Amino acid sequence: MADPSSYRPRPGEIPDSPGVYRFRDEHRRVIYVGKAKSLRQRLANYFQDLANLHPRTRTMVTTAASVEWTVVSTEVEALQLEYSWIKEYDPRFNVKYRDDKSYPYLAVTMNEEFPRVQVMRGHKKKGVRYFGPYGHAWAIRDTVDLLLRVFPVRTCSAGVFKNAARTGRPCLLGYIGKCSAPCVERISAEDHQELAEEFCDFMAGRTGTYLRRLERQMAEAAEEMEYERAARLRDDIGALKKAMEKSAVVLADATDADLIAVAEDELEAAVQIFHVRGGRVRGQRGWVTDKVEEITTGALVEHALQQLYGEERGDAVPKEVLVPALPDPVEPVQQWLTERRGSGVSLRIPQRGDKKALMETVQRNAQQALVLHKTKRASDLTTRSRALEEIAEALDLDSAPLRIECYDISHLQGDDVVASMVVFEDGLARKSEYRRFQIKGFRGQDDVRSMHEVITRRFRRYLAEKERTGEWADGPNGTEAGGDEQRPNGRDLTDGPVTPDDGDVLTDGPALKDDDGRPKRFAYPPQLVVVDGGQPQVAAAQRALDELGIDDIAVCGLAKRLEEVWVPGEDDPVVLPRTSEGLYLLQRVRDEAHRFAITYQRTKRAKRFRSSPLDDVPGLGETRKQALIKHFGSVNKLRSATIDQICEVPGIGRKTAETVAVALARATPAAPAVNTATGEIMDDEDGAPETTADAPGEPVPAGTPDERRGQER
Repeated sequence: MADPSSYRPRPGEIPDSPGVYRFRDEHRRVIYVGKAKSLRQRLANYFQDLANLHPRTRTMVTTAASVEWTVVSTEVEALQLEYSWIKEYDPRFNVKYRDDKSYPYLAVTMNEEFPRVQVMRGHKKKGVRYFGPYGHAWAIRDTVDLLLRVFPVRTCSAGVFKNAARTGRPCLLGYIGKCSAPCVERISAEDHQELAEEFCDFMAGRTGTYLRRLERQMAEAAEEMEYERAARLRDDIGALKKAMEKSAVVLADATDADLIAVAEDELEAAVQIFHVRGGRVRGQRGWVTDKVEEITTGALVEHALQQLYGEERGDAVPKEVLVPALPDPVEPVQQWLTERRGSGVSLRIPQRGDKKALMETVQRNAQQALVLHKTKRASDLTTRSRALEEIAEALDLDSAPLRIECYDISHLQGDDVVASMVVFEDGLARKSEYRRFQIKGFRGQDDVRSMHEVITRRFRRYLAEKERTGEWADGPNGTEAGGDEQRPNGRDLTDGPVTPDDGDVLTDGPALKDDDGRPKRFAYPPQLVVVDGGQPQVAAAQRALDELGIDDIAVCGLAKRLEEVWVPGEDDPVVLPRTSEGLYLLQRVRDEAHRFAITYQRTKRAKRFRSSPLDDVPGLGETRKQALIKHFGSVNKLRSATIDQICEVPGIGRKTAETVAVALARATPAAPAVNTATGEIMDDEDGAPETTADAPGEPVPAGTPDERRGQER
């Protein structure tokens, strides 16, 4: 715990101008981002007597180890920069609203030649019109089902669309009149685009035009005694009115507005937003956050506005935003919203009439959301806290292990040996911190040796990062990187030695500055290392840490057989009660590491089985590879063919044939697979998979699929 006076800026050093400031911890992570009209006055508040600070602010300034600031020209620029940094660094002490669920939107892909109506979740895409969010996906589907009678826009996936175009037959919706069937050219691309525009106009609230037009057409059909057409138009009008009834009129003046309400207590806050378009409630969403800093209702509203409109432009920002309290000052926020919309935005508190009554409804929803959230979370918070305390007590730790890393080794009969590292912070999985390893120090099956290698490589990276940033000046020289640690997306790191100047090796993507505050690979130490295994694996992990000179990280292992907890240097395990929350947490961590490891191992094995010597031939695509195999029947027969014979394959020139012959000559044929039940040697012609010299084939283990899964670690 740091003393704020140790990093307090000198008098007169802080400028008296608008800006954004960042507090960093001892590992250079950004833990808090704030903005101020006057940096000097705002930062001075953090360095007063600790007894006068709010408890959460006190925790923040004692966790921090440094503070820095950036001067900007206006308060609007400060607001924009603050939002960008909060999104980039994800500081632990900032208010961060998180959706309590993933809200579905009704989306129309106007960026396609034939726009499609569908349900979408997640980040918004460019060129797609969104309506909502809705509380449930079925609500969207009910609305779309009604509107397709009048606006028969395409709803099928790209695969279904292409298949219908290929066969010349539309899907069922095309036959029953709920799709205009552009796949079989019943409607042109221009007409379908216009139909999609009309659908979007109706969803945006411009409903009167279409209802009046349909009523006029119905009357004309009745006068001309086209009663069947008039009946269809009557049903279309009924469908549109039914769809409109699903969102009742709440504001008679057809207002476009967002209403934001906040319910809070000392620890948490819940935000509810109603999206009103054309006087009707078109969407609703809610957020809940921990109040990790001392903050007013106006500041909560400001953070909610940043979250809500930070990625929006144009009409997505309404003309009117109604809030329970105004940010202080309000002018920069209002100017920021105006810039994002491109025209004036009114940010105010409703005082009377329908808008005030609707705000009271939104406020009640926020109160109910907070009560429901606290009911759900109370037991969870208590349970996780108790679990961490039980682990600390059982392992005789100085404090609760807020960051736990667990390692597991996985292989199939000694092949494709890999390892996983999963991270739990505050008792919850932090999947962005997961890592996976290939064991390359040796070949074969040796879990103890593999564990030693993985722990060594992981903490060499940690020490190298400390040395590179200057936190630890006496680190080892020429620290090796290991070369194959990966993020879950499978991107490999560069092999080679790591020096204090070799920053690119430790990052994923472009080189990052030392003080940028972004999460780095292996940069932060855990309080507890858990290994999947018993006494031998624990001893290997502890030996790896001892060899690196690390003595402030606890180690334990969880053996599967009796769920015993092993600690280094002890002949007897620590036995936690079966009802212990600490044991449950260790089991969840161990099981997650096992799941992550075995998933990676199976992926590698499947990729190896699909490999072929032809994969390494430069310039040889999939089509010509298939042509070669089809012509010769197998890779073995292709290997024995002459260059002239290879040239006989359509599309294969002499230069390519020579390249193929050289590549196959360099690849040593794999040993034949053996049927362990009969002792029969299976040649390539009998269906044995082709493999390369770098990835020798393995016989398929005998037994049932369940028995084979039991051989996987």
